[in-house]
Amino acid sequence: MSGNTFGKLFKITTFGESHGHALGCIIDGCPPNLELSEADIQFELDRRKPGQSDVTTQRKEDDAVQILSGVFEGKTLGTPISLLIFNKDQQSKDYSNIKDSFRPNHADITYQAKYGHRDYRGGGRSSARETAMRVAAGAIAKKYLARYGVKTTGYVSQIGHVSADSINPSSANENKYFFADLSKLDDLNKMFEELIAEGNSVGAKLGVCVENCPVGLGEPVFDKLNADLAKAIMSINAVKSVSIGNAENILNLKGSEIRDEIRSDGFASNNAGGILGGISNGDNIDLDFLIKPTSSIKKKGKTVDKDGNEVDIEVTGRHDPCVGIRAVPIAEAMVNLVIMDHVLRNRAQCGEVNQQLPFTK
Repeated sequence: MSGNTFGKLFKITTFGESHGHALGCIIDGCPPNLELSEADIQFELDRRKPGQSDVTTQRKEDDAVQILSGVFEGKTLGTPISLLIFNKDQQSKDYSNIKDSFRPNHADITYQAKYGHRDYRGGGRSSARETAMRVAAGAIAKKYLARYGVKTTGYVSQIGHVSADSINPSSANENKYFFADLSKLDDLNKMFEELIAEGNSVGAKLGVCVENCPVGLGEPVFDKLNADLAKAIMSINAVKSVSIGNAENILNLKGSEIRDEIRSDGFASNNAGGILGGISNGDNIDLDFLIKPTSSIKKKGKTVDKDGNEVDIEVTGRHDPCVGIRAVPIAEAMVNLVIMDHVLRNRAQCGEVNQQLPFTK
């Protein structure tokens, strides 16, 4: 019951701490004969890795992945795939002054209460550094899903008070903020200059769109596709809420307006976000989620130490003024892991039949 394993048929187990020797992942259940190289995985890792811009942590990690097993002559074997990334730029001394204190709104105090012993260097296992292995595993799922035409695109739609006026997911890869509205870049630049000078942080709203998801994915009653997607996203560090479909306007619309009427050529709208009764309906799957401001900040605050004494705390080290920026490839990876797992589960139950809806397209 360690909580380090995700998935049922496409199953991943991650290990490693933020300032430990290495991070690793074991992937069990990957089908054989999938062409796979370290370069396939590295492309996704490079989108997430730290130290790439002035608005993310300045920790410098190559995040160079090594495939240790499960691949031979450029193809998967169907046996467990093991991946490894060595940590190279740890600065554990940055945390020596707070090793006996608990950072507010952070996992320090709960890890200590649960285990009675913790790695205080960079948050140890609770650090977002752990998500590198999720991205690595998600890259494999992404490559497999490409044979079905599945395309997963993540983006940022709001950072702090700066919100996108119009959302164009394809714009996300054209700027360092993964922002979906290029007209807001100057506003973001100004806000981050102020944040960095102040040693503070802000939260963000992100979205993920899945195109060409096969029809019929999802299991009643407890393994609904939307339930598994929500759990996957909520497992990402600092995520506080997840919504699927047109949740933002759900209280302003009547049933007659939001029910996605069905016509002979398909659904008239997609307020449901591509999932009905927990099962994919072939429309785009749209989900949004909120990430809270980074807890590790330089701005001085109040906390207690291990003896319960009230103390001041000021966190040094290298941290993201907005963790939401680097969460885009992480969210894409988690969504791909869920879709991959459900593709295999659906195939196991229903065979290779591609479920079709009764539309006359």
